[in-house]
Amino acid sequence: MMVLVCDGLKPGNRGELTKWLLEAKPGVFVGQVSALVRDLLWEKVSSDFEASAVLIFSSDSEQGFSMRMCGSPYRSVVDIEGISLIKTTCDEAKSLMNQ
Repeated sequence: MMVLVCDGLKPGNRGELTKWLLEAKPGVFVGQVSALVRDLLWEKVSSDFEASAVLIFSSDSEQGFSMRMCGSPYRSVVDIEGISLIKTTCDEAKSLMNQ
């Protein structure tokens, strides 16, 4: 199982994703695909310079899932002893407070 949440995708990339995954809500894609297809779809999404995305997929990790993230200058996925965590920067907190 995988969940892919995207913002700012080009229409062509969005169309490619809908060939393989169900778009449950605009920008939220869900499906069950092979690891090869998942990796190829991730390459397409992460190479879209206008997009930001988070990919969450089942794995044999302690948490039962793994994550990948792209396009966000304020957030990243870090692995600490086999546990995936989201690292945020102070810049994100400042930008949220200014909104």
